[in-house]
Amino acid sequence: MRTETAGAAAAGGASSARLRVVLATLLLRPFCRWVVGVDVRGAENLPRHDPFLLVANHDSHLDTLVLLSLFPLRRLARIRPVAAADYWSASASRRFVARTCLNVLPVARGGASAGEDPLAPLSAALSRGESLILFPEGTRGEPEVLDRFKTGAARLALAHPSVTVVPVFLANTGRNLPRGTALFVPFVVRVEVGAPVRLPAGVREATVCLEEAVRSLASSASTGG
Repeated sequence: MRTETAGAAAAGGASSARLRVVLATLLLRPFCRWVVGVDVRGAENLPRHDPFLLVANHDSHLDTLVLLSLFPLRRLARIRPVAAADYWSASASRRFVARTCLNVLPVARGGASAGEDPLAPLSAALSRGESLILFPEGTRGEPEVLDRFKTGAARLALAHPSVTVVPVFLANTGRNLPRGTALFVPFVVRVEVGAPVRLPAGVREATVCLEEAVRSLASSASTGG
């Protein structure tokens, strides 16, 4: 019975992976390229091997779509955007988008206060060789306003020192699709990909290092430099 259950789960996972590639080919990439418009600088800094941590600012749901569109289709099965479980499990449609379309790795907000380690499933994913897209601000913010980083990304990076950590700044996604609205406004999204960062020891210092790396990219995006 356990073998049959495991086989069914594997088959379901393979089906979801195939559907994810089809959706990315027919919808995600054409949407990002022709509807949104994405201008990437520093693409040579994108990790070529798993696992990695991609650390970015978060202004809009478009952030995840744009970041996933930067990678080859064959790698999507091993790249997991990290997102709040309570939001993405709130309805059947959100669950479908999260699990099937985006391959989201859900994390429980407030898990630490309940005696759980919210980073445990993320750490396990890295140990399996999967890569993570993290938004250390914790939630979507105001367009082009970078909030203080929470410590989760730094904790993960320090616990997995062999994992490549790459900072990214996205400009205009919060103007394209602002938080709290379904109205899409066309702005070309600018993506600044920084060089991999080496973090200092200590969670506090590593968190500051990550935040400063993304802020530096934000400055480059605003000045065009």
